[in-house]
Amino acid sequence: QVQLVESGGGLVQAGGSLKISCVASGRNISRYNMGWFRQAPGKEREFVVGGLWSGFNTYYADSAKGRFTISRDNAKNTVYLQMNSLKPEDTAVYYCAAGGLLGPNPPYYSHVNYWGKGTLVTVSS
Repeated sequence: QVQLVESGGGLVQAGGSLKISCVASGRNISRYNMGWFRQAPGKEREFVVGGLWSGFNTYYADSAKGRFTISRDNAKNTVYLQMNSLKPEDTAVYYCAAGGLLGPNPPYYSHVNYWGKGTLVTVSS
């Protein structure tokens, strides 16, 4: 079992930056695909970004390309999401995901094995 705990969410102005974290426990995540999803109010959860465990490839939703960056520190069992040039439409609960299948085509990331409980990011205009 892997437990995921997100942190770092908060209120930020449009155009600003925020870095959120996901700390894993229970198992080392070095062999897990890892990623981030988000769910805005009244909308379905959507894929944001995912990285293969090997580090060989990373896949981004169009909405995240050029603005968001995923990184991981396997020694700290932590995954990060750096978000720049934030927009009000980025307002959502951001969820960390571990395991599952990750690829270059929609739905990009499926059969996620573990989910965190999320951290709220609010971008004001």
